[in-house]
Amino acid sequence: MNDAYDRSDRFELIAACDEAVLARFANEILEPNPSMTVLQEPKPQLLMQQVREPVEHRPFNLGEVVVTPAEVKLRQNRGFAMQPGKSERAALSGAIVDAAVAARHELSDKIVEELEAVGKNRRAEQTHEWNESRHTAVEFETMEDEL
Repeated sequence: MNDAYDRSDRFELIAACDEAVLARFANEILEPNPSMTVLQEPKPQLLMQQVREPVEHRPFNLGEVVVTPAEVKLRQNRGFAMQPGKSERAALSGAIVDAAVAARHELSDKIVEELEAVGKNRRAEQTHEWNESRHTAVEFETMEDEL
């Protein structure tokens, strides 16, 4: 499923994580005052969201969405995060968390545990939402059924 030690999974988990949790971890990581450089300041911007249409599986641009990316260098490790919406604090905190996990910071196991719990809760919510809406599905009869 979601492995927070895997960077692509970690990006998704950080984007789904609560801002307060990310900020708490970022503050703990920065408490001893390590060397950190902000490579990309968190500024909201528009990003084109591309999806695949379900029939011919061709990509098309659905529209623009607001996101807030940030990138840092923590000691020798780079960290990146992109948060949905206007979330400067969450984006910068997420980038710090990403760099710390990439560097196997002493808090990494604790961070990974929290991020994976976020992923598990997210999957449970999605399953619940799907189960709640499943009863609205329409089943169509075919002409063969009537013959």
